[in-house]
Amino acid sequence: MQASRIASRALAAGAVAGTAVLALSVPAFAHVTVQPEGAAAKGGYAVVDFKVPNERDNASTTKVEVSFPADHPLASVMPESVAGWNVQVTKSKLDKPLTMHGEKIDEAVTKVTWTAADGKGIRPGYFQKFPLSLGALPENTDQLVFKAIQTYSNKEVVRWIEVPQAGQDEPENPAPVLRLSAAADDHHGTAGAAEDASDKTADAAADSGSGSHDTDTTARVLGVIGIAAGVAGVAYGVLAGRRRTA
Repeated sequence: MQASRIASRALAAGAVAGTAVLALSVPAFAHVTVQPEGAAAKGGYAVVDFKVPNERDNASTTKVEVSFPADHPLASVMPESVAGWNVQVTKSKLDKPLTMHGEKIDEAVTKVTWTAADGKGIRPGYFQKFPLSLGALPENTDQLVFKAIQTYSNKEVVRWIEVPQAGQDEPENPAPVLRLSAAADDHHGTAGAAEDASDKTADAAADSGSGSHDTDTTARVLGVIGIAAGVAGVAYGVLAGRRRTA
């Protein structure tokens, strides 16, 4: 009997512990997050995925809105086509124009909205990735904070807009944060590298042409010498024949 009671208590304790672990682990996977495909280097371009999970078991996610940081505007934002979703890119005028590739940009993307085209959206128990190409990434910050709004089919709205603070617990509805890596030394030097390669190719071609020219000249000189030697030989033969006849 005592052994049975001990086993029952152990099972109950295990169940409670398991529930606690599950309760702690679920929120970590249920946030709307943003992650780069590869590196997101300062000053460069990157493809990032906004990962949106469905937290409800009785409704689907039918709309996702992502607002872009106003303090670090991005002039180039291109969405990738996602099956079953319509996408809308919203731009706004900038108070302070940007300069990209020598040109002034007076507007930037402020929001991207995805809406389920078939009304089904993200079903319970599933998640969806929404890829975007972003650039040029700012060089004067280590991160970009986006704010996302998730709308369900039952009209419920969840706002992922709370900015995580260093040294503090994670907020209940944290905003997606994109961490930026150090700027690559050659993120502005692609064209220069191409030009260097082109110059080296041209130099090699010039050297090859010069070598070919030198070879042709040598061949011509040797040809003239050969002809002269042949003429001299013929003349000698004629003179020798006349002396014998005499």
